[in-house]
Amino acid sequence: MFRLWGKIWKDNHLLQDMVFEDGSDDTRTHKVSRGLEKICYDFDLSKPIWLDKTINEFKRHDKARFYQDNFIEEIPFDYLEIQVIEED
Repeated sequence: MFRLWGKIWKDNHLLQDMVFEDGSDDTRTHKVSRGLEKICYDFDLSKPIWLDKTINEFKRHDKARFYQDNFIEEIPFDYLEIQVIEED
């Protein structure tokens, strides 16, 4: 089972979170992409842009933070964080 945890942070407080689960045999990249899309849909956000620094952070730590510069529209929080918490 693949699980991706999405969290919205503002002023060092967790405002909202959810866990996306995927048991398919798809690639890790597709699972992360689907998970981020589902998390953004549930949080009513536009899908963020993967900048080079975001990609590098995710590759190193299985965690990425999406700040205002990752979004086209204005966001009412400090950042969206995704983290892989389980992989098969």
